[in-house]
Order: sequence, then C-alpha cells, then structure tokens
Amino acid sequence: MPGSNYFASWDFTSDPCNFAGVYCDSDKVIALNLGDPRAGAPGLTGRIDPAVGKLSALAELTVVPGRIFGALPQSISQLKSLRFLAVSRNFISGQIPASLGELRNLRTLDLSYNLFAGAIPTAIGTLPELSNVILCHNRLSGSVPPFASQTLTRLDLKHNDLSGSLAPNSLPPSLQYLSLSWNRLTGPVDGLLNRLGQLNYLDLSMNQFTGTIPGRVFTYPITNLQLQRNMFSGRVQPDGQVSISTIDLSYNRLSGEISPLFSTVQSLYLNNNRFTGQVPGSFVDRLLAANIQVLYLQHNFLTGIQINPTAEIPVSSSLCLQYNCMVPPLQTPCPLKAGKQKTRPTSQCNEWRG
Repeated sequence: MPGSNYFASWDFTSDPCNFAGVYCDSDKVIALNLGDPRAGAPGLTGRIDPAVGKLSALAELTVVPGRIFGALPQSISQLKSLRFLAVSRNFISGQIPASLGELRNLRTLDLSYNLFAGAIPTAIGTLPELSNVILCHNRLSGSVPPFASQTLTRLDLKHNDLSGSLAPNSLPPSLQYLSLSWNRLTGPVDGLLNRLGQLNYLDLSMNQFTGTIPGRVFTYPITNLQLQRNMFSGRVQPDGQVSISTIDLSYNRLSGEISPLFSTVQSLYLNNNRFTGQVPGSFVDRLLAANIQVLYLQHNFLTGIQINPTAEIPVSSSLCLQYNCMVPPLQTPCPLKAGKQKTRPTSQCNEWRG
C-alpha cells in the first residue's frame, strides 16, 4: 500500500530465501509472513495468488492487516504441512473454502475481521490438531459446526450472523476461551457449559440462548463472564465460592432470590431480570467496605435491602436499585438507561407475587 516499500527487497535475480518475510529450510519455503509486522506500518493490497498452493513445504502463512481482497484461493488446501494460517484484518471475501478441511496439521486458523460469508465448513471442525479458531467479525451464517480437536483452546466466532443451537458435546472440554457474542444463536447451553471446566473467558452475550445457567460455571477459573442480553431463565445458584471479578447476567429472564455467593464479585450486573426477595446483607457489607465496584440491581422485583439511609457508599462504588418493588433507601446515581422512575408500579409487583 502507499507508504510501504515492503517488496523493494524482493530482488528476483537473487535467492528468494533472503526476501523479507520468506523463510526457508534447505531449498523449500516453510514460512511466508507477508507485510511489515510493525504496528502502524502500511499493509499490502491485491489478491492472494493461487500459485501459493505450489509451496509444498509451507507450514506458516500470515499476511499483516491491510487491503488484501478477493477470495481465499482453494489451492491453499494443497499445503499439507500448513500449521498456521492467519490473514486477519483485510478485505477477503467469498466463502471459507471447505477444502481447508484437508489441512490435517492445521493448528491456528485466523480469518478474523474480513468479509467472509456463508457457512463455516463442517470439515474445519474435523481437523484433529486445531488449537485456535478465530473467525470473528465476518459475515458468516448458518450453524456452528462441532469441533472434534481435543486440543482446541480458543474459539472466537463473535460478530457474525450465526444461528441454530449447540449440541452438548459439540465443543471439546479443552476450551479455555469461548466467544460467541453478537450472533443469533438459540437453544439451551447448560449441558455444553457443564463440560467446559477449563474456561477462563466466556462471552455468550447478545444472542437468544434459553434455559438455565448451570451453577458450575461460576466456579470455573473465569476472569470475565458475559451472558447478558439472552433469554436465560430460572434461578441462578452458584455451586460454590465465586472468584470471577466481573459477571454480567443483565437483560435476561432470571428469577428467584439473589444468591449471597455473588457478593464476592467486584462488578456484578443483574439488572433487567425478574429477581425477587431481599438483597442479601453480605452485599451491603462488601459494598460499604469498597470491595464491590459495581452492583446493578435495577429493573427487577426486589422487595428490600438492609442498609442505613445515612450510609456512605464509597466513591469508587456504583449501586443502582431503582425500578424494583421497594423505595430505594438511598439515592445513588444510576445509568441513564435505568430511566427516571424510582419504583416499579405496585400493580406489577402484586401481579408478580401473586
């Protein structure tokens, strides 16, 4: 692209193994890392030439962010040694070639931030060595195929147009990072989540998932749990001590009383659900001790909180209680989205109790 002279060193009268971004083993090209990898450097433009499929020993193919356009050539499926394919943040379009399922040694597939459309080929899910699949920010549709690799640790499919449901055994228990947010996925995920005990990041937000949230999930080694804006329902009861620092369950259909086990969470978003009963005292203690940074309980059916109206909420903490079945005992600044009404109409509260 303008401003880059990346290909200036490619002097075809000399040995191509000395070209920038070309790595060889004896006389075979084993890696192509195309483009200046330094942050902010201009990327490349043009298409990926199908002739790349002739580099029979190629194990790694990466292209830096830029303006590569056109389709991903089918010929890439001839690269039987390919372990690493990353072409993110370009303008590559068309379908993901189903023939990538022939790359049985592939470990990392990163096609994120492009213009890929159509379904994720089922064949990709059969690749036995996969550890990272990053297809986020494309225009992919259809369902999420099952992934068989028992070494898969990262699956990122966020910001696509995927639909359908996930079978309980469709993802391997090796997963540590799972992001499916901003899709149109449906159905229950409790059976699936119960098997994914190694997760340290989970984002299923902005979908249409239903059913209950299993209590086991809250004991996983997760730092950030994002389940907001779905249709999860029922009670939420962690199986044990919760050490997750941020939990967002807002905008669902969760009901029952709020478990005191959630009082160890630093930022807790339970707003816009159907929770009832009293706010447990452990929340008040931890809030006043500045151990809780965010406690959003607005737009539920809660009936009380034991807190002294003269209590000082620490400056570093945010508490919002409005639009519940009680008069908030103290005025605290709420987000604008919470609206101006302090209390839920009595008729709604009576109906919910009845």
